[in-house]
Parts: sequence; structure tokens; C-alpha cells
Amino acid sequence: MRRVLPVLLAVLASSVVAVGAGQPTVLVDGRPYVELERVAAGLETRLDATPGSIRAYLRTPGHVVVLTRNWARIVVDGTPLVLEAPVIVRRGVWLAPQTFVASVIPRVTGGPVAPAGAPAGMPAPTVRAGAAAAPPPAPPGIVAQAPSSSEVTLEEIRHRSYPSFSRVVIETSAPAPYRVERRGGREAVIRLVGVGGEPRGEEVRDSLLDGVRVERAGADLLVRVAFQGAALEPRASTLADPPRLVLDFTAPGSDTRERAGAVGPLRTIVIDAGHGGHDSGATGPGGLMEKDLVLDVARRVARLIEGELRVRVLFSRDGDHFVTLRDRTSFANRERADLFVSIHANAHREAANEGVETYFLSSEATDNAARQVAAAENSVVQLEKPASRARMDVVKAILWDLAQSEFQAESSKLAEVVQDSMTRALRIPNRGVKQAGFYVLGGAAMPAVLIEIGFVTNPREERRLKESRYRDDIARAILAGLAEYKRHWDQRVRVSAGPR
Repeated sequence: MRRVLPVLLAVLASSVVAVGAGQPTVLVDGRPYVELERVAAGLETRLDATPGSIRAYLRTPGHVVVLTRNWARIVVDGTPLVLEAPVIVRRGVWLAPQTFVASVIPRVTGGPVAPAGAPAGMPAPTVRAGAAAAPPPAPPGIVAQAPSSSEVTLEEIRHRSYPSFSRVVIETSAPAPYRVERRGGREAVIRLVGVGGEPRGEEVRDSLLDGVRVERAGADLLVRVAFQGAALEPRASTLADPPRLVLDFTAPGSDTRERAGAVGPLRTIVIDAGHGGHDSGATGPGGLMEKDLVLDVARRVARLIEGELRVRVLFSRDGDHFVTLRDRTSFANRERADLFVSIHANAHREAANEGVETYFLSSEATDNAARQVAAAENSVVQLEKPASRARMDVVKAILWDLAQSEFQAESSKLAEVVQDSMTRALRIPNRGVKQAGFYVLGGAAMPAVLIEIGFVTNPREERRLKESRYRDDIARAILAGLAEYKRHWDQRVRVSAGPR
């Protein structure tokens, strides 16, 4: 057997090499990528995706790999796995980091799994004899998760409102069994078996849920979800890194027309003026505060949209007051907005930085500069009341509970047309369309972008940003981008409607 095992491992490893052998790599920002179509062909299967798809599926007998464009996190047979770089689409071709071959393909071919980042064909260390066995199956009615070596505690409860459903996320310190129980006609009860924690509540303001509260029940925790009307059946799923239970409560009569692929008339745009109240945002050397600048520009944009596009405009804030990051997109979701446009002004320690840039949400930042901009904007959460940010890693919170990925392709298109319009009209340096983990975009159930209209920390740009005429120019440039996007939208509506 000692002689056979190395030979068997070598054969399995060689199959991984065969999948990746001879495949050309494409350099993207200096990083080698492989074409997923070629990887699929090496596995004698096909990639289930189109150039415009949000997700791609790679299926082999008994296995499925789910990849999301612009995301580093993939799912292999239901288990999340993080690649060293995001999956991307370039010129209609789906690409994955080269190490995808070594770290993922063995999982769907039955071969040894190489460590993430290892060269293609490198086998993973074998499991020693006597390693811990898999846990026994859970009793009927309880969903099993891996046991923890220490006490499991409740870490956080989060809630998000979407147009057709409400989501409750229950995060624990380690995986824990749970059971969904129904008690009465106006609430659902979820029992977290053997989980410690103190009673608490989560305020909910939407059309489906009335509130969420936690209470102790001996060694367990009970999470009670109260409904506004008749009881709703939760759709439960578990996710890892961190361990959490996700409960989706769907409105009666909801259908797929409310999903990202549906096309209806563009009726409502939410304009989100960043910061406000005790959060002044960035401040320029001449005293210009970002919160005042972006609110003024937002109002100018709104007047133009309503006057020229005949589209209803709503504000996430209509005065100098503070609005939490989560409440901004929750408001847009409750109003069933078609677009979410967040307006901000940039800042940098180097005063010479200038120009405009437009962002859409992604799990991976375009570059370090984009990551720093997102970190600066996300830091607003520190000004929120402690209960709303309990132990929160902001960027992870976006990625954990996201529905936005379904709208990522449309968000990218919206960002491109707005950025192009801004740079052409303002004749200002084009810093490009970028992607990063902005918390304010994380909960939007519609195409959503964040526009940085200029650097208040650049003395020359600050002087321009103080001018009423230049603010009008900015507003009109944003309008032009939205008008261009609306033309594409209306064209899709006509195609979708078909001949009369």
C-alpha cells in the first residue's frame, strides 16, 4: 500500500496539471488568469455562463462550482472558498486567478487539494491516520453544524429590508445547531441549540416584520421574529466565515419580476447625499465641508432629473441631519427605487490629488487607493450608536449578507456612463470606474453607485467646488449620465415588451 499511495497521488495530481496544462494565461493588473471555458473543456464539461451573467457555474458529476463576477469568494459544493483575486469578465471571457486550477479543480475531480496559492499540480498534504472523524448526523428536525470546542455565543443580529423580502442574519461565535419553530400566527421562533448570550432586540421598520427579539430558554436561545401581518415561512440557510444563520421572509405573491433581471419603467431614483449632521465628512483647507457640498449638489441633480427626465426623486436625507449607512439603502428598498446614487467628495493627505471617480460595490477593491476611499467612507459607522455597529467589521458585513451582487453588472454599467459624462463635461482628470466594499451600497436591491465629485482637500479644486456655477456643471454632468443610462433602460423595456 505504501508503494501504491504515492503513485495514486501522482496520477491524481497529474490530472490537475492536465486541466491547467497548455492553457494560456492572461495578465490582469500583473496577475495571471486562466480562461474558465478552457478549464471546463479540460474537465470535459462546459461553463454555464454568458458574458453578461452575474454568475457562472462549473459542473462535473456530483459537483458544482458557483462563481460571481468581480468577487473573490466562490462556492464549491455549498462551501465558500476565497480565491487570491476576484473572478472577472474581460471582453466577454470569464477569467479566474491561475491558482484556481490547483486550489479548486481537485475538489471536483476527487484529487488532492492544493493549498490556496500553490502552483498548479502541487498536491496537498495528506490527512494523517487517526485524524478526527466527521461529526455524527444531527437528530431529526435540527440542522447540524460542526461542533465547537468552546461555548457558542450569539455575536450579532442584523436585519435588511429588500423590496420583496426581509432578511434576518443571526451570527454566532461558532457553528451551532438550530431549529425553526412556529408559535402562533404572528411570529416565527428560531431555537439556537446550546448557544449562550443575553436577551436583546433589533428594531425593524419595514412592511413585513415588526421586530426581532432574543430571549433565553434554558441552555438555548430563542429568536422571535414578529410579523406585521400573517405569518411568513422563513427560508433558512447557513453560511460560514463567520458562522451565521440567514433567514429570508418573502412577501406573499412575490415573483421573479422583482429580481434584477426584470425590466420595468424607470420611475424612482434615490439621491443619497453623503454624511450629514454630526458627520461633516471631509473638510477642505478653506473650510468647505463635504456634507454641505454634496447636499447642495444632490438638490441640484434632483431638480434637473424631475424637470428633464420626468422621474421621481427621493432623498435619503433632505437636510443637515445624520442618517446611518444602513438606513440609506433600506429607505431606497422600501420605496422600491430603481436606482441609488450616492454623492460624495473625496479627500487625500496629498493635496495635489484631483479628479472624479465612480464606484460600484465589489468584494475586492480595484486597488489600494480604492480600498482607502472605501475605508474612509465606511468609517462613518463609528459615529453611529454602539448598538448598531456592535463588533462590526464594516466591509465584511457587506459581503456576508449581500443581495447587491445580483445588480452588480447593472451597477457597473451605470458607473461607466456617469463617469464618462462627468469627465467629458467637467474636463477634469478621469480617475476611472472602480470597485470596492462600500457599506452604503451593500444593501441596495437595485443598481447603485457612489460618485466622488472631486477632492475638497485640493485647494484649487476646493475653490471650484465652492462656486455655484461649477456645482451646476456637476449636477448637469450627473444628469447627462443618468439620462444616457435611462435611454438604455427604456430600450430594454421596449424590447422586453415586444411587438404590440
